[in-house]
Amino acid sequence: MASRLHAFNRYELKYLVPVEQAAQIRDELGERMDRDLHSPVGGYGVWSLYYDTPQLRFYWEKIEGLKFRRKLRIRHYGDLDGVTDDSPVCVEIKQRVNRVTQKRRITLPYATARRLCDEREMIEHSAKENAFVDEVLELVVRLNLQPTAITGYQREALVGRDQDTGLRVTFDRRIRGRDRDFHFGTPNAENRFTVPPHLSVMEVKVNERTPYWITDLAARRNLSLVRVSKYVQSIEAFGLAPRSVFHVREEDLPQAPALVPLVPTPASPTTRRPTEASHS
Repeated sequence: MASRLHAFNRYELKYLVPVEQAAQIRDELGERMDRDLHSPVGGYGVWSLYYDTPQLRFYWEKIEGLKFRRKLRIRHYGDLDGVTDDSPVCVEIKQRVNRVTQKRRITLPYATARRLCDEREMIEHSAKENAFVDEVLELVVRLNLQPTAITGYQREALVGRDQDTGLRVTFDRRIRGRDRDFHFGTPNAENRFTVPPHLSVMEVKVNERTPYWITDLAARRNLSLVRVSKYVQSIEAFGLAPRSVFHVREEDLPQAPALVPLVPTPASPTTRRPTEASHS
């Protein structure tokens, strides 16, 4: 069996920008970058099902800023209409080692991915995939991982050209999700905005150094780096944990007309992490 495993390391810079400004930045970047071949005009859907412990271990590792942390998710690219057991998805471990973001993933039919992550069954795989599949299964069983939140958004992607071939810039808008109905194909599932819909997340992803003209563009447009996590935002927006210092608060941002409100949750400050017997 041929290996379906893919892995890569990157540095990521994130900015929170109004949708209208994001469109202007995208057009400016288009003078030096190319549209990703997989990114049609208007972008494409990205849907991720995140797994966590009952005590939200992966969430708290992010909040506490651990230098090594990871999370498990199943990701689907495209619309959710028509998702079947045969639809390709990625089972992915995303981890942070100091400032480097590492991703390892395997592409599987949706039913096979659920067998691995939900039913905790060993699946057929190649020798090259053995270590990754074993790691996923070990995480799910040892930590008692469970489906916790789904996030979705519309993404447009640009890739670098010439000497900037390792550069990738994405714009994510209409960031939404849910904390139930975890099957991607659930009909009429209720998704709610977890980031105000007039805002988008711009991510600059590089293999080594950020090109000077990218940092110059950010300075000219007065963009500020933010530590925003779509998973953390969902957990807090749905009231699964108190809002942290990383939460995107609508009251701290420029107002726009006709905003769709976030899910009402207690706006309490950071809290102490609950104890977890299986933390080791």
